[in-house]
Amino acid sequence: MSDQEKEAISREQTAKELPAFDNQAFLCSVTHQPGVYRMYDVNQNVIYVGKAKDLKKRLVSYFRKDVSSVKTQSLVKKITAIDVTITHTEGEALILENNYIKKYQPKYNILLRDDKSYPYLLITDHKHPKLGLHRGGKKIKGEYFGPYPSVGAVWESLRLMQKLFPLRQCEDSYYRARSRPCLQHQLGRCSAPCVDKISSDDYQQQVQLAKLFLRGKSSNVIELLVNKMEDASLLLDFEKAAKYRDQISTLRKVQQQQFVSGMAAEMDVVGFYRFKSQVCIHLLFIRDHKILGSKSYFPVVPNETSNSELIEAFIGQHYLVDDVIHGAIPKEIVIQESFEQQKSLAALLTKSAEREVKISVNVRTERAQYLKLACTNAETALVTRNSHKESMQARFAALNEVFELTNGINRIECFDISHTMGQQTVASNVVFNQQGPLKSDYRRYNVHGITPGDDYAAMAFALNKRYGKLKTVDKDKIDADDKIPDIVFIDGGKGQLAKAEDFFAELNLTRAPLLVGVAKGESRKPGLETLILGGSHQLISLPGTSPALHLIQHIRDESHRFAITGHRAKRQKASKKSTLESIPGIGAKKRQALLKYLGGLQEVQRADRAILEKVPGINKVLAEVIYDALHDN
Repeated sequence: MSDQEKEAISREQTAKELPAFDNQAFLCSVTHQPGVYRMYDVNQNVIYVGKAKDLKKRLVSYFRKDVSSVKTQSLVKKITAIDVTITHTEGEALILENNYIKKYQPKYNILLRDDKSYPYLLITDHKHPKLGLHRGGKKIKGEYFGPYPSVGAVWESLRLMQKLFPLRQCEDSYYRARSRPCLQHQLGRCSAPCVDKISSDDYQQQVQLAKLFLRGKSSNVIELLVNKMEDASLLLDFEKAAKYRDQISTLRKVQQQQFVSGMAAEMDVVGFYRFKSQVCIHLLFIRDHKILGSKSYFPVVPNETSNSELIEAFIGQHYLVDDVIHGAIPKEIVIQESFEQQKSLAALLTKSAEREVKISVNVRTERAQYLKLACTNAETALVTRNSHKESMQARFAALNEVFELTNGINRIECFDISHTMGQQTVASNVVFNQQGPLKSDYRRYNVHGITPGDDYAAMAFALNKRYGKLKTVDKDKIDADDKIPDIVFIDGGKGQLAKAEDFFAELNLTRAPLLVGVAKGESRKPGLETLILGGSHQLISLPGTSPALHLIQHIRDESHRFAITGHRAKRQKASKKSTLESIPGIGAKKRQALLKYLGGLQEVQRADRAILEKVPGINKVLAEVIYDALHDN
């Protein structure tokens, strides 16, 4: 019996032993102070987290006889226990509530499910500051600009900044090691401060201009550049004047192509669209009088949740996290509907940001236009998402028409192998369901213990890693397991497919997946793939316009991408690995001592046993081991 089955049985037994929840006895002991409460079901899972200014009044309201909300009635029926945590203030309760929601993901709460921190543009505080992308805690000294809605938006801004201000974007280690200008300088995208192609004063002027531009003061930047151009002309430094002229010209073009801009300096606009049980929240980022970008969220919303509850939950879960508290809270948040805790939440955000933060509703003029734009984007995003789902389901239906599986197709897995001349072999396993790629179930396997370059053995290794554990599980239990795919695609010809057939024959499942090899055509062009059915080895060629073929191509390409990405990372790691790392008994400190004492790897390789013994921490035995390892043919 597996550990999961034992745990499930244990939970069932515990649930039977638990007495019915006595709400009257519980409510007698509840305080009137502010705090947070957690409600549990029979399996001791948290099903709801809430906050209250007065815990007793709030909890009593759940157990009244005249509760009209179906959602609340359903929740109360499942409560077997309640925990209460008292806080000093309602603001503390709000923060704790959102932390608990993020931790437990309760069934009856609105769940945002977005843990990604926002990227920023960072100008570091160095002698020659670096301009680059930053994500995470603000531990590096410098000035941060943002947040940006996505990494793509940051790279777009960086490309623009390279054209306008020739600041370095390279890493510090690369910058320190330069003895001559790099390609970026030759392309006119960097002023090469690393080799003194620009004076420190001139470089700092460019840094200040870049900061002004990122603050939205492009007109001020142009004015300063015009003055510098005129000063250079008066000094007859026409080369410098020409550079300023070109910079001004580029800036004016950027101003004409600039993002949507307006009077608002810094605010977030929260628009949402609701269709039946689905919700999309679209957040519009406005910084320095222009729209930096936007982002769509698709929260999990329990039934009978009001729009005001939805907006309150979103603002709490989105802004009351560490990454946001450290500087991404805007001066103003524009929303569509007011909610109960609006004033207290605004006060809490003000305290976190250490400056006033407004939550505005019933806005007019420019803010109303931004809100309308955000709501329109929310509707478009939800429609697009649903159309993608419908398209994917149509492709699954078309694929089932080809293979005619009795129970339909709900889960597909695909395997691929990637290596370079047999080295750093990596196998990928990607998973699709009727909603598209199921990336949480993707797996990579580092293949070892096989003959280098043997793709057949590599495929057998990957299949054993993924399904080998099923050999010890009851076959009847496997049939009910939704982790067993309906189809397994093997990227390759009959050889790889034969290995998969042999492996599943040993498993002897009562409901084994359909095995299909995907062989590329002679010219390896998309649309010429041939499908090889497992067992009969029947060849199937689908027309290039077939939705079923498009789905297979999507799955195969995703499998190939996932495999080659892992292989490249492994290959790059191996290329950076020192030969000393493979010597047993030589750790990081001894490697450092060898390189420091002898002056580099080449000197270590040239050294004889007597010289190696002189290195601090290296005795005669280790010197023999190192010498033999470095000189072993």
